[in-house]
Parts: sequence; C-alpha cells; structure tokens
Amino acid sequence: MPTISFSLVFQLTLIGVVFFALLMSAAVLVYFERKISGWAQQRVGPNRVGPLGLLQPVADIVKLIFKEELRPKAADKLLFYLAPILSATTAFAAFAVIPFGPPTTFFGLLEKPVPLQVADLNVAVLVVFAITSMGIYGIVLAGWASNSKYSLLGGLRSSAQMVSYELAYGMSLASVLVIANSLSLRDIVDAQAGAWWLFHVLPVPKWYVFLAPVGFFIFFVAGIAETNRAPFDFPEAEQELVAGYHTEYSSMSFALFFLAEYVNMVVVSGVAVSLFLGGFYVPGLPDWLGPLWFLGKIAALLFFYIWMRWTLPRYRYDQLMDFGWKRLLPLSIVNLLVTAAGVLYWS
Repeated sequence: MPTISFSLVFQLTLIGVVFFALLMSAAVLVYFERKISGWAQQRVGPNRVGPLGLLQPVADIVKLIFKEELRPKAADKLLFYLAPILSATTAFAAFAVIPFGPPTTFFGLLEKPVPLQVADLNVAVLVVFAITSMGIYGIVLAGWASNSKYSLLGGLRSSAQMVSYELAYGMSLASVLVIANSLSLRDIVDAQAGAWWLFHVLPVPKWYVFLAPVGFFIFFVAGIAETNRAPFDFPEAEQELVAGYHTEYSSMSFALFFLAEYVNMVVVSGVAVSLFLGGFYVPGLPDWLGPLWFLGKIAALLFFYIWMRWTLPRYRYDQLMDFGWKRLLPLSIVNLLVTAAGVLYWS
C-alpha cells in the first residue's frame, strides 16, 4: 500500500486553508465595507441580521444563491458563464506565490522547514504580474458575451484602464527588484528582515517603503486602478453604464465577480506588504507571530481601500487616462531611474 508523506498532506492542507481564508476574507470585507460606509455617511451600518449585523454577509450569500440565474437571449452562452469563472480563478491563483509566514517544521512533524507559501517560485513577481493581468480577460469577455452596449462599454473601459495603469504598476515593481536583486517574493521579504539603527538609537525596519516611498505610492494607486475600485471604478459607473460589465449578471455569476473583486484587493495588498512593508517580519518580534502581522498589514491597506472609496469622488474618464499616462507613468519612470542610480552609487 503506497504511503503518503506528511509533507504532501501539509501542502494540500495549506492550499485548502489559503482557499478558505480568501473565501472568508470576501465575506469579512463585505461587512466592514458596509460598516465603514455607514460611519462615513453618519449611519449605523449593518445592525439587523445577527448581533451587531455580523450575519449580514451570510444573508447576502443566501440571497444570491436563491436568486434566479438569468441570461440575455442573444448572449454567447459559453463565454457568458466562462467570464466570471475566469475572473475568480485568476484572483485566487495569484495569491499562491505570496509568502505569509516564515519557514516552519510544524512542531517537528516535518523533516525540514517548509515555507508558509503555496508555491515558492524564484520568479514569483513575474507570476503575480502575469496572473493579475489575465484577470482583464474575464471582464472583457463578460462585456462582449452579454451582447449589451452597457456591458461592452464597461468591458472596454476596464481593458483600457488596466493597460494604462499596468505600465506604472510594473515600473513600481521594477524599482523593488532593482533594490532586492531578485524576482522571488520570499527573497524580497527575507531581505527586509531586521532593522537599521538611526543615530544608533532609533530602530527603523528595513522595509523597502523607506527606500522607495514613491514606488510604494505608485504601486498603491495603480493597484486601486487595477482592481477597478473607487475613485477608479469606471467599468461599472452607475450614472453612465448602469452596472458596467456585470449589468446582465445575477445570482452566483454576479457573486463570482463580487468575490473576484475582493480577492483581488487582498492579493494586491498582500503583494504590497511583501514588496514594501517587510512581509511577515516585524523587528524584535518572534517569527511565530509572522502570519498574524502579515494579516494585520493587509487589513490596514484594505481599510485604506475602503476608506478611499467612500471619501473620494470618481474621476472623469479623460482625467483617469491623463493621470495614468501623463502623471503616474512619467513619475514611475523617474522613480525607477533614481532608484537604479541610488543602488549603483551605494553598491
């Protein structure tokens, strides 16, 4: 009878835990988005379903499950149902290469330390960039397959927006790669362990946000645009396009787009934490707290995501394009050149 190694069981368990955590993160974010929007608008927020409204996400899920699945008569059936699956799949797949904890032997059950990461690849940054770029296909397919002018315009807007901001997004990634001299997210996170001593008195974490603050700003802004969140939510501008690319979707198909949006927020925040905020490292704290600190850093960035949505108005479409091509892209190029010059000088 063939034996199954504990390492394989651990890896499969890790995949299941990550998948379940991403599913639950969407439900938690739905609650906090509603709650923060309530505070921003001087309302209470969810307070009817369960204690403190904590069961509101469950009520939303049940409602979507029992809604009728409708499809426009002239829609392309295959592409119509493939689009939300593609969007959700790419969102989940991108998190596979993000490290969220230091290597562990799991209380001595493993022969050697295994990183808390689904796939430890030496080109993880390229994998994240490639997979997140594929998410646009789901949105464009949804717009095309729905056979609706509002959906099509939303899909085209999304493709133009993502192409415009992926250049700045990639340039900000490159500035970190120049500093770390590696494409592995694990190596980049490990390089940020420890601290510098400012004036031999004040410890400062070796996070790349202090070496490339402009790169972090560009990455964060481009990440908001990549995930189609306010103030860059043009693909689903209610005043112009009804609901954009998912106008014709209902029930679980709509839920998959909803899920993909929130998981993408978690992925972009996770990449930002790994590249600029030291990943799971905090100077002076034990390694076993790493996953909790990683989660806390992601939560802080997600709060800013939601806060910005309910405080900033949406740009006009021409302002979005001008900002991406005439402001953010030149700034990202200058930032990359300055970072490269600094690395060359100090090396």
